[in-house]
Amino acid sequence: MLRQVSPGQYDAYEALLRALGDARLWMLLWQGGPGAPDAQYGNMEVGGHGYVPCVTSAQELAVSGWNRAHEVAVGREVAGALFPGRWGLWLNPHAPGGGVGVPWLDLRRICGGLDVLPAGPLRLSEPSLEIPAFYAQLTHGAQYTPAVRSLRRAWVQPAVGAPYLVIGLDLYDGSPPSVEAVQQMMRRSVSAVPEGLPVSTVLMADEYDPVAMWLRANARPFFDRDAQGAPAPAAAPGYGYGYPRAY
Repeated sequence: MLRQVSPGQYDAYEALLRALGDARLWMLLWQGGPGAPDAQYGNMEVGGHGYVPCVTSAQELAVSGWNRAHEVAVGREVAGALFPGRWGLWLNPHAPGGGVGVPWLDLRRICGGLDVLPAGPLRLSEPSLEIPAFYAQLTHGAQYTPAVRSLRRAWVQPAVGAPYLVIGLDLYDGSPPSVEAVQQMMRRSVSAVPEGLPVSTVLMADEYDPVAMWLRANARPFFDRDAQGAPAPAAAPGYGYGYPRAY
């Protein structure tokens, strides 16, 4: 699979990501030993982004020339440890051509589900669809759903798969009752969505989601309770509930 990956070959890259989840990886330790409290992965920088190097087999480890300790771990566990710190994974950097890098956003997809989180690189823009009935229904529902602070929207074109509309949900809190109220609001609103148009949601508080990041930086709310001067409900602890969720 590594040999099949090349720029623009998204299907081959997606197949590699699927295999990585359950694959064994030989992680190179810069210091410490396997399981030691002071164990630390090696690291490298490519294009201004941080990656942790590893090799994909005992044979690759032997030819890599690595003379420090290593540990063997499952790809999904490694991905879960690295992506919160925005570290990617670099496979077989010693190989001819330099190996293959997996950015942290794709490690997040391995953990969250490749069929759930969109395949990058993403093309994001303001929606050009004329669907006023849907937006009106959403705005009406948000007015009567106190957990909703604001709503934003984006048109997402993933590298693999069909484009879809995303609604960004900015909530005062992520408590289970609030989440359930917002989900009910979305279920009521999708009755106004034209047939065949996929709609997903993203939690604006998700600091790792690329769509939420784009929305925060580029999209103005089409519903904003604070701008209307309405009182905000008391905040409760947040418990984000994932992205994207298709209704």
